[in-house]
Amino acid sequence: MAVTMTPTARERVARYMTEAPETLGLRFGVTRTGCSGWQHIADLARDARDGDTVFDSEGVNIYVDASSLAVVDGTVIDLVKQRLGEAFVFRNPNAHAECGCGESFTTDADL
Repeated sequence: MAVTMTPTARERVARYMTEAPETLGLRFGVTRTGCSGWQHIADLARDARDGDTVFDSEGVNIYVDASSLAVVDGTVIDLVKQRLGEAFVFRNPNAHAECGCGESFTTDADL
C-alpha cells in the first residue's frame, strides 16, 4: 500500500508546512459526496489520529485515515499549472469513473 507525491507536489506541501510550522504533513483521504460517490480531500495534518497510516514521501508525511485507505491506495498526488494558477491532481488507480464535472468518482467496489 502506498500514497506518493510528485516532486512538484511535495515541494508545494513543504512550503505550506514552512508557513504553518505546527503541521505534521498532508492529510489525504476521501469523503462521500457528489454525483458519483467519492471526493478526494486534502489538508495540512495538524495531528496524528488513531488508525492513520503514514506514508513518507521523501520527508513529507502523508496521513491517511483507515476508512479512506483502500480507496486511495496507489494514488499519486501531483501539482499542475492551470491557466493562471496551479491545482493538486490526484491520479487514483482505484477511480473507475468520474462525474461530468470531475468533482467525484466511483470505484469498482461501488459498482
